[in-house]
Amino acid sequence: MPLRVIITEGTVADCTQACSLIAGIEAEHLLADRGYDSDAIVAQAKEQGMEPVIPPRKHRKVQREYDKYLYKLRHLVENAFLHLKRWRGIATRYAKKVSSFLALVQIRCITLWLAIS
Repeated sequence: MPLRVIITEGTVADCTQACSLIAGIEAEHLLADRGYDSDAIVAQAKEQGMEPVIPPRKHRKVQREYDKYLYKLRHLVENAFLHLKRWRGIATRYAKKVSSFLALVQIRCITLWLAIS
C-alpha cells in the first residue's frame, strides 16, 4: 500500500526522488527495479538498515548480488500502481494543477487503505 507520494513534472526521472521517498521509513528490504540502481539510493537504504533488493544495471563493472526470490515480490509494488491508475483521472492526469492531482492521488490512497482496514 502506498505510504508516501511525490508528484514531479513529467520529464523528471523517478529515481531522482527515491532518496526523499525512503527517508525516514523503516523496513527490512528496499525492493526496486534496475532504474533505481544508483550508489546514492543503495547507500541510503543501507544507512537506514534496509537491505537493497535492486538488480544491478548491466553496465556496472561490479555486479552487486541481490535476492532473486524477494525481487519477484516486487509485483506487489506494481499492483499498487495498478490500483491507483484504476481511477481514470489519475491514469490520464486530468488535473491541471499539481495540488489537485496530488489531492486526487491521496484520496485514492485513502480508499485503498480503508479497503484493507
